[in-house]
Amino acid sequence: MKYRLVFASILVCLCFQMNAQDSTDYYYQIPDYPAKYTAGTVAGRVADGLGFRYYWATAGLTAENMAFKSNEDGRTIEETMDHILGLTRIVMNATKKIPTDFSIEYPKWTFEEKREKTLEYIKVASEILKKAKAKDFKEFEMIFLSADGSKREYPFWNELNGPLSDALWHTGQVVLMRRGAGNPFNSNASVLSGKVRK
Repeated sequence: MKYRLVFASILVCLCFQMNAQDSTDYYYQIPDYPAKYTAGTVAGRVADGLGFRYYWATAGLTAENMAFKSNEDGRTIEETMDHILGLTRIVMNATKKIPTDFSIEYPKWTFEEKREKTLEYIKVASEILKKAKAKDFKEFEMIFLSADGSKREYPFWNELNGPLSDALWHTGQVVLMRRGAGNPFNSNASVLSGKVRK
């Protein structure tokens, strides 16, 4: 009986460790592509491309890097990451069919927590999109609630050219800024193959 309890405890710990590693390292490489082209698998793959790029754009950044900005009028790396976090939250909320409420104040997360949340938001959105049928996309509206009580709604088309594309754009800015800060992007991370070259 004693050995069974020890074995069960080890098994539970390993499961928790594997889940934690999966959530943090999910976009270390891009997931395998789906067998079929559908509206959902294509949209999900775009989200995965963002996840892979963001993972490597932010891997190995230091506290000193967070304050770097390319010019006096620009955002810092940390401010750019905050913006990407907000954009990916919008994408995830739309796929979960819930509004994005701009009156909510979110916790002051650490760099690692922000990074993990951003990757989680992308992963959740990707998984929902990949399972979606063409008719589902009408339900993936972006709904914005403002502090003054106003509400704005946009179709999924605007999600593609809006927050999803914008998050890709700003991830590229992080790559550029970190190079300027003297901590370049890992050149072995191939955005074409979605894998890390050995």
